[in-house]
Amino acid sequence: MSADILIKNARIIDPGQGIDLTGDILISNGLIKTIGKNLAKPDLMTIDAAGLIACPGFIDLHCHLREPGFEEKENIATGTSAAARGGFTTVCCMPNTNPPLDNVAAIDYIKNIAASKARISVLAVGCITKGRAGKEISEMAELARAGCIGFSDDGSPVPSSRIMSLAMEYAAMLDLPIIDHCEDLELTRAGQMNDGWVAARLGLKGIPAAAEESIVARDITLAEMTGVRLHITHVSTAGSVELIKQAKERGIKVTADVTPHHLTLTEERVMRNPVTTAISLVYDTNAKINPPLRSDRDIEILLSAVNDGTIDAVATDHAPHTREDKLCEFEAAAFGISGFETAFGVLMTLVNSGKVSLNRLIECLTVGPVKILGLKGGITGILKPAMPADITLLDINKEWTVDARNFLSKGKNTPYDGQLLKGMVVATFHKGKLAYKDGSLRIAK
Repeated sequence: MSADILIKNARIIDPGQGIDLTGDILISNGLIKTIGKNLAKPDLMTIDAAGLIACPGFIDLHCHLREPGFEEKENIATGTSAAARGGFTTVCCMPNTNPPLDNVAAIDYIKNIAASKARISVLAVGCITKGRAGKEISEMAELARAGCIGFSDDGSPVPSSRIMSLAMEYAAMLDLPIIDHCEDLELTRAGQMNDGWVAARLGLKGIPAAAEESIVARDITLAEMTGVRLHITHVSTAGSVELIKQAKERGIKVTADVTPHHLTLTEERVMRNPVTTAISLVYDTNAKINPPLRSDRDIEILLSAVNDGTIDAVATDHAPHTREDKLCEFEAAAFGISGFETAFGVLMTLVNSGKVSLNRLIECLTVGPVKILGLKGGITGILKPAMPADITLLDINKEWTVDARNFLSKGKNTPYDGQLLKGMVVATFHKGKLAYKDGSLRIAK
């Protein structure tokens, strides 16, 4: 659909501008033309959004589209279709592909495939080091000129403090963020899940919180020295939150995101069925993630950090895998959760239980990522006339049951399969075009 569209009677929530009102949005030529009340135009495609929320399109600053090199898990076409279904209009793909995104040709490849096959905007994150090997920094200036929006070796840390400090100096000169996967490999070696009572009970090697926190502390120190914009991704521990909070208080340019699964699932999910709550003798590989699911206390602190702004955004860390990657022994299974299509519904469990406000949740999915990345080119995280019509329509009262078999993503690996959720995406507009719509959406002319 590319025609002009009128969205009527929606509750418009735009935290970036402090807007929460009932009104209409007129889309024309892919842009937002007018936002107001009682808008009318004859013979126009009209969506009756009474009872729905219209908000800026979600922005995911951390996902894995797997292309090039791992197309059996996902590709840009399937991944962006799944993202649109999840309400996302922009996604930032991580560089742990094959070959990795450590050169201009690789960035250009992503841009070209996205231009022809993506349902939404795809932004590339370039590698910090060549081949993600941690030995030599990439040609960061060339990657920046090619259009990458930040640098990361995600999936791997940068073990060398010397290499990381050099990378930070270059990134600071380029005014692009370092998006860091914080993990001390000496502490996580052979680890399978959180180091705690569940790992001990199951006989699995644990991954301690210190493995994340020690690198968070190192990188904050290096960020203070270099002046770089440091973004700590998929924060999972209470100790990391405290380090980030202290750094912000000292004026260091550090931001952070958290995933929906780290806000809603604990280490017990590895052994406990979410629907029956019964303890299973078969450990669920769909709950195997890096960083691992942590404790109740960690979730409590993470939620507090979302509410007080210590954590700036929510990102999915969408990590699709094949059936074979997960249908094996726990120790052999791949780390990762397919997260695009469940993100909003899962996060609404926090709203419905009063742990996070709806407006704060939308802020963390829209303008929050923009403030972190400093995005340009019309990706603003707000709804404003003359800007691209990236809009998500939400039904916060709609109940639905997660069925991974129906995912648009190739990755069916979700620990939420079979879970009843309340709150779903009913439509996603990308630059004025309908990138996704649920069958319940009412369209008239």
